[in-house]
Amino acid sequence: MSSIPFSDLNAQFRAYEEEIRTAVDSVMTSSRFIGGPEVSSLEEELADFTGARHAISCGSGTDALMIAFLALGMGPGDEVVTTPFTFFATAGAAAVLGIKPVFVDIDPATLQISPEKISSAVTKATKAIIPVGLYGTPADMDEINSVASEYGVPVIEDSAQSLGAPYRDRVSGALGHIGCTSFYPAKPLGAYGEGGALFTDDDDLAKVLRMTMNQGQDCTYSHSCLGFNGRLDAMQAAILRVKLRHLPEELATRNRIAARYAAGLEGSAAETTVVPEDRGSSWAQYTVRVSERESFREALQERGVPTAVHYPVPLYRQPVFKHLDSDPANFPVAEDAARRVVSLPMSPFLKEKDQDRVIQAVTEVLGGGR
Repeated sequence: MSSIPFSDLNAQFRAYEEEIRTAVDSVMTSSRFIGGPEVSSLEEELADFTGARHAISCGSGTDALMIAFLALGMGPGDEVVTTPFTFFATAGAAAVLGIKPVFVDIDPATLQISPEKISSAVTKATKAIIPVGLYGTPADMDEINSVASEYGVPVIEDSAQSLGAPYRDRVSGALGHIGCTSFYPAKPLGAYGEGGALFTDDDDLAKVLRMTMNQGQDCTYSHSCLGFNGRLDAMQAAILRVKLRHLPEELATRNRIAARYAAGLEGSAAETTVVPEDRGSSWAQYTVRVSERESFREALQERGVPTAVHYPVPLYRQPVFKHLDSDPANFPVAEDAARRVVSLPMSPFLKEKDQDRVIQAVTEVLGGGR
């Protein structure tokens, strides 16, 4: 039995191949490989897409987080409050700069950081709060921004998975003081290599973010702050401009697929993640929770349905964070999620017959469903 693609980047390339090759050829002909019109145009288009006043492109999602920390003047002795149930970079980018990540548990319905638990983790050393748009759904950003305002600290929105997802009358990426996103190839908006971006409405901060991304330069050979080479190259910018034009349609398709999954799996033992009524999702992943995960994954693989686990190890259990001495008993929801989450195939190019195969395989293994 043939296997269903988990994330069909090849189908996406075939769909946009002519546009992509034209864009790449234009960069090659111009020889403007760093900066230039492709990068500046992408930034303008990203700002328009998110509604942010400023978009600053950079080399990766990890770079975006580090640039944000440096631009805010953060370093050793400072703390950030964040979720333990996310990709490593959210906390790792802080820790590599000597900033201590402080974890709080997550909401059992959404698996996002629990706003109610943030206050108990804030100390005099707290310099930022970092919610993550896990699996494509924004966290409860208004509530988190309110908590942050109470303590006078900025919110850095990690929208690496949720860029473009609606939240009330706004869009993920522009929901905090600074937004950080990733253009890793498998993201809903993915480059053909590494890439990332930052978003802010603060004019002064935007200048510092841009300088930090470019070795701290305010002009050639004049360095007003410390920074590093975090630039996005023009080739990736050109490719991303093509993909950004198609992103709204792709997000709509992802939502249709997610709705079809939800309807087909209703009544099964697959526990779906809740998307609250006041927000939407970019469905970077379609993730359910099951018991006996490994036997479930093996049974689906036998039926030609690939799966992935995002994420099997909460960050406080990572060996590099052992010194934080976090007690797993303080994170019952994250512990449970890490044991049970499993992601199903999701792509705007996932054919209906393959969606049906996924639904059939899950319901055969778990029972129930429509």
